[in-house]
Amino acid sequence: MSELVTGDAVVLELRPARLPSRALAAAIDLTVVFCVFILVSVVVGIASVTLDEAAVAAIGVALFLLVLIGGPIAVETLSHGRSLGKLACGLRVVRDDGGPIRFRHALVRGAMGAVEILMTFGVVASIASLVSARGRRLGDVFAGTLVIRERVTAKRSVAVPPPPPWLIGRFSQLDLSAVPDELWLAIRQYLTRMHQLDAGVGRSMAARLADEVVSRTGIAPPQGIPAAAFLAAVVHERQARDARRVFAGGRGASSAAPVPVGGAPEAAGGTVGSAGGVAGSVGFAAPGGAVAPGGSGASAGGAGSGAEKQKGAGGSSAGFAPPG
Repeated sequence: MSELVTGDAVVLELRPARLPSRALAAAIDLTVVFCVFILVSVVVGIASVTLDEAAVAAIGVALFLLVLIGGPIAVETLSHGRSLGKLACGLRVVRDDGGPIRFRHALVRGAMGAVEILMTFGVVASIASLVSARGRRLGDVFAGTLVIRERVTAKRSVAVPPPPPWLIGRFSQLDLSAVPDELWLAIRQYLTRMHQLDAGVGRSMAARLADEVVSRTGIAPPQGIPAAAFLAAVVHERQARDARRVFAGGRGASSAAPVPVGGAPEAAGGTVGSAGGVAGSVGFAAPGGAVAPGGSGASAGGAGSGAEKQKGAGGSSAGFAPPG
């Protein structure tokens, strides 16, 4: 994997092509080019039987330059770095910043290729590709290009673990519009990999990400909620809002308050005292190991009625004031 930084400071993760795949693509290209060269030479030779030796030699040099050198340059320019061999092997020529190549890049690559591939039978190009950390030959170095792999094995996406049942819907009044996409991505990456991290490192990362979310939203979470559970609940709330926006076509998104998805605490079923066993199945435990915030061995129905009373007093079920 190679990390390239574009002019807009965007990091691109590209997979440089190595010598075996590049050699196979070059062999396919050279086979096609030589077949075309032989065919054109035969046709031109038949048409120039009446010419003298000097004219035939000049025509031969012109054919060599046009077909063996100009042909690959034209193909790479018109196809934006995908010749027939590269297309068959899933490769592509791009600039150092990840953008498509232009005529000048193809011209430098083609001119250098005549020396390091045709005249040395690929020895110089192979040595340069083996020495280079990104598998580049001399033509790539002088042209400022890179051959990458376009077809890579797709990675299975890891789902974000769901929050504890007693936290689903408790942040429905939270204003998430100020949270940037970069922070959402960092939170998602942490939640999908938190079980692979050291316990102390994971707690510190969760606390730092939770502090950033709090600083963006301006409202602190209730006391006793673990940072990882808070992050999972906030991500779940954002996903629920996105789903409602997509399926409802955006109707009433700005006028009506979001409806908790997946069931409020009163819809969790059973007593909150059993939340430890339920939440343990999704990777989180209730704060204090027993009950949801604001409850002490109360039933889910009791927690729901308390939440309704608190809403009637002007607050949300998690103690958040509506964003205003």
